[in-house]
Amino acid sequence: MSMVERESVFDDGADTSDMPDAIVLSRLLGERFSCRAYRQDSIPRPVIRRMLAMAQLSASWCNSQPWQTIVTEGAGTGRFATALFEHAVANGAANGGIPTASPDFAFPVVYRGVYKERQREVGRQLYESVGITRGDREASGRQALQNFRLFDAPHALIVTSERDLGTYGAIDTGIYVGNLLLAAQSLGLGIVPQAALAGYAPLIREYFNIPENRLVVLGASFGYPDLDHPANSFRSRRACVEDVVDWVTT
Repeated sequence: MSMVERESVFDDGADTSDMPDAIVLSRLLGERFSCRAYRQDSIPRPVIRRMLAMAQLSASWCNSQPWQTIVTEGAGTGRFATALFEHAVANGAANGGIPTASPDFAFPVVYRGVYKERQREVGRQLYESVGITRGDREASGRQALQNFRLFDAPHALIVTSERDLGTYGAIDTGIYVGNLLLAAQSLGLGIVPQAALAGYAPLIREYFNIPENRLVVLGASFGYPDLDHPANSFRSRRACVEDVVDWVTT
């Protein structure tokens, strides 16, 4: 299994020079990244609404559209970040510890093989970008804690799915989140999806008064990206198409 820079994924010989939509989509997919540092200016409400409206066009089974989204802004973001961080520290995240998690959807049991290799590579890229040396668990723990400070972003969102729709509701919601990320990129925004926030589903449910029929899929921090911050200086790589696709010809 090989990993390549993002632009190399498109080295397939296809001529898209007369397909402007494909060119734009390829650029957005290639340039999108998980933003971990933000400018402090808030995003105007109409721009956020446009991002959400674009994602609302996502496909879903039977057009069920099972997602619901909570968005914070202004002082609401600060209060949520404070509650989240204090809860994380109280549940084992202090001094680089591993927080106790209670997600609505079970986290991966284990990463093995190529999946472990990919996890390690992106972790190494992040730590090297912010000057954390290998084996420095205290420093890596502090970096992980930034999740619960919402990376100092001016906005956060929580995405939930309908409990009765189960796994497929979560899959549909994942499609919505993927399109939300592309919508943010197209609008010049930075965003980072955070499974770490889903680990505190009970806190999030209580904090936002989320009913029991809604399951927390993930959270995300977003805003205008600070492109000069070292945490935003790297781009994760991708597997080659040939490594993830089996062609059936007979």
